[in-house]
Amino acid sequence: MDAVAQAVGRAPAEGANSRPPVVCWFQDCRKESVPLVGGKCASLGELINAGVRVPPGFALTTEGYRRFVAEAGIAQQVRTLLDGVDMNDLGALEAASVRIRELIEGHGFSEEIEDQVAECYRKLSVRCGMPATPVAVRSSATAEDLVDASFAGQQDTYLWIRGIDEVLHHMRRCISSLYTGRAIAYRANKGFDDERLAISVGVQKMANAYTAGVMFTIHPASGDRSVIVIDSNFGFGESVVAGEVTPDHFVVNKVTLDIIDRTISQKLVCYTVDPKAQAARAIEVPYERQRVQSLIDDEVTELAWMGKQIEKHYGRPMDIEWAVDKDLPAGGNIYILQARPETVWSARGQAPAARSAGSAMDYILAAMLAGKKVG
Repeated sequence: MDAVAQAVGRAPAEGANSRPPVVCWFQDCRKESVPLVGGKCASLGELINAGVRVPPGFALTTEGYRRFVAEAGIAQQVRTLLDGVDMNDLGALEAASVRIRELIEGHGFSEEIEDQVAECYRKLSVRCGMPATPVAVRSSATAEDLVDASFAGQQDTYLWIRGIDEVLHHMRRCISSLYTGRAIAYRANKGFDDERLAISVGVQKMANAYTAGVMFTIHPASGDRSVIVIDSNFGFGESVVAGEVTPDHFVVNKVTLDIIDRTISQKLVCYTVDPKAQAARAIEVPYERQRVQSLIDDEVTELAWMGKQIEKHYGRPMDIEWAVDKDLPAGGNIYILQARPETVWSARGQAPAARSAGSAMDYILAAMLAGKKVG
């Protein structure tokens, strides 16, 4: 904890080890922990400490990443491969990316890092009551999920990973995804210096999602701050996040939490776990379920309430990923998987007022005159 405190700018206790930790539990992180655990893991720690229901987990810190790169001795090779690459030459960019990723994934972690990651994974499995508990392994870059630039999706995420060897392997894959062609080009376009960039890797208990998706505490199409918008599909949220399916769509009034608009789509595919292979994969949604509403109304309302609390905590519109865990009873089965600042409308300043009302009371009165339920 003291090493964590120092890494995020708080004074450590007298006599504490001044070197930042290699691994760090989510609950020991706050939003100020971005230099240590990146944007995604810092946000998860902030949510946990704000009382939001988040699956537990830990992170390989940026200190662990730097030690790995130093011990592997590949920093100079990476710089050499990137020097002189024309960011507009997609072929050259991709060739450099492939070579860099091979360098990173071809080196193992030191015994010290492996031992610390293995001990955290063991403790997480004990806490979850399942040997080799399934986890999501997610990148968390220091320039990710920031207010002024969203790097979401620029690095990789791996779902339903089991066993310490697989966890370590996919950690290296997350680190190497810092150098995908699109990530290199995106950072160059945004003016982020690779020399100052670092990455953390989060290892989070996998929610065995019956339904999952995304939620915005602002209308992503109009900038209307009086509503919460929820998109959902069966299975893991990857199909929604990656745009592989037309999800069910709900618009919720932020004051009354009434569903004021819904669109139930034909959902052709979803991601779920293959019980034999113990891996996440895309499957075809059975025809009889394709037009079934993937979230019940009570879950929509609870999600919207959680979104309001998260927005209130951060003081700004948020972009949130969530899941409904089918292994848990109703009332405690909705997990928040990520929360980051919404960047599109926030970058434009004050979002437009609601089209149908200028205030919460105006909205309620307008709804009453239209014969709609308001509470």
